Amino acid sequence: MKGFKEFLLRGNVIDLAVAVVIGAAFTAIVTTIVSALINPLIGAVFNASSLDKALVVAIPTVSGGDAELKFGAIIGAVLNFVIVAAVVYFALVVPVNHLKKVAFERVKNDEQQTPQDVPPTDVEVLLEIRDLLRPQTGGATSTGAHIAPSNAPEGPGIGGSTKF
Repeated sequence: MKGFKEFLLRGNVIDLAVAVVIGAAFTAIVTTIVSALINPLIGAVFNASSLDKALVVAIPTVSGGDAELKFGAIIGAVLNFVIVAAVVYFALVVPVNHLKKVAFERVKNDEQQTPQDVPPTDVEVLLEIRDLLRPQTGGATSTGAHIAPSNAPEGPGIGGSTKF
């Protein structure tokens, strides 16, 4: 039962349910627009009451009757699909893509900005202390392991002062 509850509460399932409900609502609106407005206008051009009755082609059948090919109904269905797709694209897809782009740019800008109050690492602090103490000791080198020989190559560090 716990797995079923987790499945139902996933974001994708809820998003899909919302999409289905909104799609059904858009489909109902667009179907009404097509059947009440566009079908009569196109039907008037073809002297029919609607697209379902326009562009009907009768073909003879084997039994001697006639079969009707309703090209007007096909045009009406294509128009219905195109209008639903346009409404979904311009009302949902374009705004969501714009919001995603804005959010991505904001995250990208936040990642590019380095915080000003980042404390130095332990190694950086120790290198600064060493560099500050060097003039007090006269820059003398000793044979201890903590000071690199003066002829050692420069390595990465603060101001290239670290020697390997």
